[in-house]
Parts: sequence; C-alpha cells; structure tokens
Amino acid sequence: MTTTRTTIRMDTLRRGKTARVAGFGEGDPQLIAKLREVGFAEGDEVELLAKGWLGGVPLSFRLNRTMIALRKAEAALVLVEQSREQAK
Repeated sequence: MTTTRTTIRMDTLRRGKTARVAGFGEGDPQLIAKLREVGFAEGDEVELLAKGWLGGVPLSFRLNRTMIALRKAEAALVLVEQSREQAK
C-alpha cells in the first residue's frame, strides 16, 4: 500500500496533527541555520500542540521529544510532509 504525502509549511499544520520535516523554504539563511541548530532536521517528527490565544502566536510544537515555541514566520520556513490521512 502506497501512502501519498503532501508537503506544507509547518505554520499551516493543524493542531494535534503530526508530520515529518521535509526541508526548508526560501528565507533568511541565518534563521534557517538557527532552526537547524535548535534541532529541526529532515525526517524528524513534529506535532502542533497549541496556538497562542492572542492572534495564534506563538505556535507550540513537539519536535521529537522536545517542546519548542516559534513565531509564525519562523514556522513557515520549515516544510513538512504529512500523509493524506493526516491532512484530513
């Protein structure tokens, strides 16, 4: 059975859904380097845990076994893959 995967920006991931880091979008190379330093790497599992109550910021993610809070612009640089079943 083949699973079809969809690539989206991490800031659009729905709460409670998991995905795998697929890479990084176009943006500030220094910010992308910092995201890598924090631990974002291709193949890592992420889950959106919560959105802040004031404008949906910050976004709280579980990255492997660590909780990380990011601004929307930072999360938008991370591209993630989710299965079609997860996207629903």
